[in-house]
Amino acid sequence: MSTKFFGTCPTLFMLFFTLIFLNACDNSKPGLALGTLERERIAHTATVSEIITALPVSAGSQVSKGTVLVKLDDTIQKALVAKAQAEMQQAKANLEKVHNGAREEEVAAASAQVAGAKAALVKSEANYQRTKILIRKELASQATLDNALASRDENTAKLHNAQEKLLQLINGARIEDLQIAEAILATTIAVMDSEKKKLKDLTITAKRDGLLDNLPWNLGERVTQGSPVAIVLAGNAPFARVYVPEPYRVKIKVADRLMVHVDGLNAPIIGTVRWISSEPAFTPYYALNQEERANLMYLAEIQLPNSAADLPMGVPAQVQMP
Repeated sequence: MSTKFFGTCPTLFMLFFTLIFLNACDNSKPGLALGTLERERIAHTATVSEIITALPVSAGSQVSKGTVLVKLDDTIQKALVAKAQAEMQQAKANLEKVHNGAREEEVAAASAQVAGAKAALVKSEANYQRTKILIRKELASQATLDNALASRDENTAKLHNAQEKLLQLINGARIEDLQIAEAILATTIAVMDSEKKKLKDLTITAKRDGLLDNLPWNLGERVTQGSPVAIVLAGNAPFARVYVPEPYRVKIKVADRLMVHVDGLNAPIIGTVRWISSEPAFTPYYALNQEERANLMYLAEIQLPNSAADLPMGVPAQVQMP
């Protein structure tokens, strides 16, 4: 635009000069990242569908890690734990039995059976030999000889069976039997640990220090599995979740101390950057030129000191950029 044109339009010249001056003044002001105060929201969910039997802490109370928040009915789960413990004891006794082998009384009884089988075999063998003599003298029938032979063979088999049982008791259990018994015991122990964990989960405790913000279910209601039964706002003090303009992103890093202005407070609060995103919260689909890049915003979290513990969530906050 030529000087001659400004000469003919002094009003337009003054307006142009004023815009340049205001723009220079605006650039000299520090930037602000806008957002709100937030806290980490911890939702404690129900692992089963059971009835609430106790709510020891009222909503709005400060809680510490381990504080009991909600108790669910544990009658059925206690019975399952008792069953798992009994099965574990049975498996443990079976393993001990297999490992120790046969008692002396069992070995003595098996030895007596072997002796009895030997006596029966001797008797049947003698009867068979007498029958053979009678057959040669034609004083006995062939059927009598067959019966004597069958009796001898039967007693021979009984003797072998008794001897094998005695040998089995003396040698003890096979390594495979021990491994099977050990595996059964390990399985029952795992089942018992699982049932105990389920029982423990019926008593819902705070996992972090914070403020008990809400108890969505009432005493005596049956909760649905997976639904939140207690909401805890973790941490001693809130943090400011703000959107940092793109021109200031390179100037901010974790652990930087920034000035936070909270609506309703006259004095600012010094907070510490605990996290800042490496990607913008919004990226246009078209190519970014210099003017468009300035519109990008990076989400950041600035932790406030413990002195700001009483500040509520959702209050607007502005963080002064370096």
